[in-house]
Amino acid sequence: MSGTLLIITAPSGAGKTTLVRALLERDPGLQLSISYTTREPRPGEQDGREYHFVDVPTFQRLRDAGEFLEWAEVHGNYYATSRVWLKEKMASGCDMLLEIDWQGAQQVRRIFHEAVGVFVLPPSLEVLEARLRGRGTDSDDVIQRRLLGARGEMRHVGEFDYAILNDDLQVAVDDLLALLRAARLRYGNQRARYPQYFEFIEQD
Repeated sequence: MSGTLLIITAPSGAGKTTLVRALLERDPGLQLSISYTTREPRPGEQDGREYHFVDVPTFQRLRDAGEFLEWAEVHGNYYATSRVWLKEKMASGCDMLLEIDWQGAQQVRRIFHEAVGVFVLPPSLEVLEARLRGRGTDSDDVIQRRLLGARGEMRHVGEFDYAILNDDLQVAVDDLLALLRAARLRYGNQRARYPQYFEFIEQD
């Protein structure tokens, strides 16, 4: 496969969605992998753009049919990545971005060993709580559950290649762009993109 796979993981409220949107705007060569989810759309979200929104029976049917590369239950909702579609996109040379939780990242990297894993961290738990409350969409109980879950999720940061502290949005986006550009220049990716060139220089 000649495409680069960038995996971005973060606890809810760390600013992952904003970072991903900014990264996609800065690098038009990167495409977002659209995940499936059973959660309800948030205001402004559209089916097929942020997620493929499906009900639980549909999700389970697709999962049992082997459609998903990975799937996980997060805060009572299911999330998954289409296996066949992602492989086809990368085989055609597309650079893909996966915005998934740490459990999904583990599953994906068992298959895509060259994937680049990035964990986005909030500046502090206090800032994380303020961001969650600023959404105005969750009750106090839900926010407390998310904060508790965030601490558990952040303990998996050591499983990723890179950690970005999202204190300054522009700095964090610049860091992501640097990681992506470096990943594209790895020998395996370059050889897959330009096979004739490397076959020529590697001849005896």
